Amino acid sequence: MPSSLKSGSLKKLSDWFVKMTMRILQRLLTLVLYVIVLAAGPRPYANAQSIIQTEQPDGTLRRLHAPILMYHYVSELPPDADNLRRGLTVTPQQLRQHLEFMRSRHYAGVSLYEIYLALSQGHQLPPNPVAITFDDGYFDHLTNVLPALRDTGFIGTFFIITEYADNLRPGYLTWDQVNQIAAAGMEIASHSKTHVDLQTANHDSLVYEILGSIESIQANIGSTANIFAYPMGRYDDRTLDMLRQNRIKAAVTTAHAATHTTDGLLELARLRVQNTTGVPGLEVLLKEK
Repeated sequence: MPSSLKSGSLKKLSDWFVKMTMRILQRLLTLVLYVIVLAAGPRPYANAQSIIQTEQPDGTLRRLHAPILMYHYVSELPPDADNLRRGLTVTPQQLRQHLEFMRSRHYAGVSLYEIYLALSQGHQLPPNPVAITFDDGYFDHLTNVLPALRDTGFIGTFFIITEYADNLRPGYLTWDQVNQIAAAGMEIASHSKTHVDLQTANHDSLVYEILGSIESIQANIGSTANIFAYPMGRYDDRTLDMLRQNRIKAAVTTAHAATHTTDGLLELARLRVQNTTGVPGLEVLLKEK
């Protein structure tokens, strides 16, 4: 074989070998990056929310024990606090004690989206799941609640009265502050537009309170709100129909229980945490059926 031909063949073989080596290295690098991303995983709320948008209930009826805790104010009591305010308030120290206790007992914080997926599609929850919800969108949810959740590794669901944020109502979160909470990986959901009794609302008011709040959340934080909390826990069949029409996947009440079923996704029970709820009281709540 002429030396020039032999040299050309060797060069082609060398070029082919380099190209194949580069392709293999690229594929290996892609695989390594994929494994890293998979190991880190998206935050539970974002992952569950994206699944909700693409998957439908599978039609299987399920029963699930998962306590959903209900908090309101997390602050020191003001000097002029009335009985209602006292009952709805836990101190920052109480909240931290509750979170530390749950962490020490290996409870796993889950979002309400995850509970929906577990009931509607059979998605697996971690052992000892607990959802922690905060109603009304008070300013102390940013200053007292968010740091405590971050420090203990729990996710929280924050139910926002959207017109209060729209109007910069004193004592409540602004949309910038709601975005700070959402950016920390927390779940943002609707608690209606103005916190009225939905049982007494006419059709137009129901549209405003439910659809209006969903649109406010979409416009201000860029995510679709599929979870709802009934103001004062009050609702009727018209309310349920309006939620279904507006693609609400799950809604929480003030009924006292910790077991949920697939056919009750719009009537999920919660466990109220009060100013008298210490760690022993919390332990009792977590064992509710």
